[in-house]
Amino acid sequence: MTGFRTATQRARAKQLRSTMTEAEKRLWHQLRAHRFMGLSVLRQAPIGPYIVDFLIPSRRLVIEVDGGQHAQNPRDHVRDAWLSAKGYTVLRYWNPDVLTNLPGVLEDLRLRLA
Repeated sequence: MTGFRTATQRARAKQLRSTMTEAEKRLWHQLRAHRFMGLSVLRQAPIGPYIVDFLIPSRRLVIEVDGGQHAQNPRDHVRDAWLSAKGYTVLRYWNPDVLTNLPGVLEDLRLRLA
């Protein structure tokens, strides 16, 4: 994994892992322990100055699960640009989609990784 991790960043990532949203928990259950396509997936992973929801290091893929709004936070554009410049692809799924259509989200992710 690339980037730097300060003690503060490690503590924040640990806190985020213990306070995951319901959508993050449901998605994590499907992604953890090589359950999804045999891939290693990390949760609340530090990359540079950011902590991403999920990371598939072997594919340099970041998966973000965002709140109910369908408009991106302006800070997300800066973050996505930074991650993209470092060679990461960022996929975003909305909480309601994960909560009501998890099979569809997983299929979309599977197709993007194929």
